Amino acid sequence: MPLSPFPSLTARMAFLSAFLVPVALLHAPAQADDFAIQVYGGYQGAPHSDVSVSDGTDFNAGWEGQSFEMPPYIGARGIWWGVVDTMPDLGFSLDYTHAKVYADDETLARTPGWTHFEFTDGLNLVTLNALYRFPVAGTNITPYLGAGAGLNIPHVEVTRPSGITSEYQIGGATLQAQAGIDYRLTDQWSVFAEYKGNYSFISADIDNGATLDTNIWTNAVNFGVSFRF
Repeated sequence: MPLSPFPSLTARMAFLSAFLVPVALLHAPAQADDFAIQVYGGYQGAPHSDVSVSDGTDFNAGWEGQSFEMPPYIGARGIWWGVVDTMPDLGFSLDYTHAKVYADDETLARTPGWTHFEFTDGLNLVTLNALYRFPVAGTNITPYLGAGAGLNIPHVEVTRPSGITSEYQIGGATLQAQAGIDYRLTDQWSVFAEYKGNYSFISADIDNGATLDTNIWTNAVNFGVSFRF
């Protein structure tokens, strides 16, 4: 489903503000670490995936993440811990990730007429997740695991002989899994490192009324900072 395009940097800043500020203001914590805001970045890539277009074009795409090129790979989330009184180490998160993938040169070389194919003003991922933490007694270290699901909202960029597509769309569902370690610096601040994987089912409208389908598995090693309320 196409969405109206908007300036990429402004859009990302507005989205992060709209994402973080309301959840912080609306939350009324009972303990110092009931709610946390996390911001992260890191290295993200993706393995090859099959691409099918309704007009008969089918190929295997090789993907590059280019995490540190503009626009960079970034993310933010809010986590509510102790929502269930009897399970203080169970949490729930709302997570936004600006992931991205570029078709590599080999893919474009074996796809006649395709000169541009990427999801780079984001393969944007919005997910709801359940997490469980495992505090290590006597230390500041807390491992955690999480899983969830949500939507992918890619900026679809395709240039081929029949036309050009460049717009935000709702691509479909995404599944998420993560595992990491949090290291507490103070009562409110901590740093963390994690693996995060997303499997996204993408169905996008492109030029000439065609539909493009592909499933993309993004793998990321994240490093971030956490602030607790």
